[in-house]
Amino acid sequence: MGEQEEKKSAKKEKIPRQKMAEQEPKERIKNFQEVPYGFTPEQAMLEASRCLKCKKPKCVDGCPVNINIPEFISLIEQGKFIEAAWKIKEQNALPSICGRVCPQEEQCEKLCVLGKKQKPVSIGYLERFVADYERASGKIQLPKIRPKTGKKVAIVGSGPAGLTAAGELIKLGHDVTIYEALHLPGGVLVYGIPEFRLPKAIVQAEVEYLKALGVKLEVDVVVGKTITVDELFEQGVDAMFIGTGAGLPQFMDIPGEELNGVYSANEFLTRNNLMKAFKFPEYDTPILRGKKVATIGGGNVAMDSARTALRLGAEKSYIVYRRSRAEMPARIDEIEHAEQEGIEFHLLTLPLEIYPNEQGYVKAMKCQRMQLGEPDESGRRRPVPIPGSEFIMDVDIVIVAIGNRPNPLIPQTTPGLQTQKWGGVIADEATGKTSREHIYAGGDIVTGAATVILAMGAGKKAAYAIHKELTGEDLSASLPKGENKQE
Repeated sequence: MGEQEEKKSAKKEKIPRQKMAEQEPKERIKNFQEVPYGFTPEQAMLEASRCLKCKKPKCVDGCPVNINIPEFISLIEQGKFIEAAWKIKEQNALPSICGRVCPQEEQCEKLCVLGKKQKPVSIGYLERFVADYERASGKIQLPKIRPKTGKKVAIVGSGPAGLTAAGELIKLGHDVTIYEALHLPGGVLVYGIPEFRLPKAIVQAEVEYLKALGVKLEVDVVVGKTITVDELFEQGVDAMFIGTGAGLPQFMDIPGEELNGVYSANEFLTRNNLMKAFKFPEYDTPILRGKKVATIGGGNVAMDSARTALRLGAEKSYIVYRRSRAEMPARIDEIEHAEQEGIEFHLLTLPLEIYPNEQGYVKAMKCQRMQLGEPDESGRRRPVPIPGSEFIMDVDIVIVAIGNRPNPLIPQTTPGLQTQKWGGVIADEATGKTSREHIYAGGDIVTGAATVILAMGAGKKAAYAIHKELTGEDLSASLPKGENKQE
């Protein structure tokens, strides 16, 4: 930090990082409404005033989609909220979503110079504020669309990677069609993330924005079954982006996982978020509602599952995680929200077996206490069983939230598309180019389950690579130069 920025930082220390108002825990566990209310205009301007306006803003290096962070924050400080939203949308078509679910604390905010002396600027909260402000005002500004190139691009999957790629390519003048397997667009944004963390009306609004730009959307199309990749090319597609995510759940392979009352987090959340099981019988999507629910895992999906179970009426909702709290991959905000709501954490605990009652439903789970040993390949200390520490947990629902893998349908039906041993499509990190000519891929289908913003970054890189293939124009100079940490 330079001398000038040291002086600026000293002045900013008098302004505390602003906090968003939230629903009280006792109230929010009874509903599925969004937990934080967002900044007021006064809070947003005050928080924006904390920015040091660095000559070399490192925060931008931490953004996978290269948002001009200091510039949009400066506009907020001036009270130009609509203009700030438009500035973000020059690089990011989904700001309302990113402001809610992206791990800013591990990306842009982690590199904030102010954060060296105190808490960093709340970049994510500010992004959410201006995106919401723009949407509420109705002053949605559509960017300039380049003249039509006559080239057709197919986007397979309407999750964050696919939506981002579509948004970039439509602005560059290409004819873009998204093919979505489910009946609603949004991918993990609609089936995976609960309403109380990301309202579905916001996802729908972002999709409508892309449609207003000219993106076409076809739902209920399972590429690889309804139509194959090669058949799309036969119909005149010039290039393709595959962004089908990682929706294939993983299990622990322990006795009892086949019992009634054992859910993958994928199924449990899909039934609630996409199929509205929490509104039964208004929506005819039944789901088992347990009194004592154990969620296995320590990531954001585990937190979402445990908090959803609580809202469905569980008397006790547990997180069962084999490492300590410090090793949990979930966002700090999500862990704290879970703790506030009364979720009980059974840390350093490994499930061994699930026991049935006479009707074949879950009645209990055998676990073992763990202790932390030496670090493994992930850098986290490896959990080691403590001999003789087995015990029984009284539970009637078990949700397995230990990760997902890519669905193998597209690789199996697309000759020549090379994959990793674990099923991920092999693609060039800088361009998304795969082993098949004219086919690009990005997001969770390439990396395995990661973050929304990293999937968006991959979609943007691939869009520019596709544009270069189709037109010869190289736009890669406008992509992020810094390293974005993958969580």
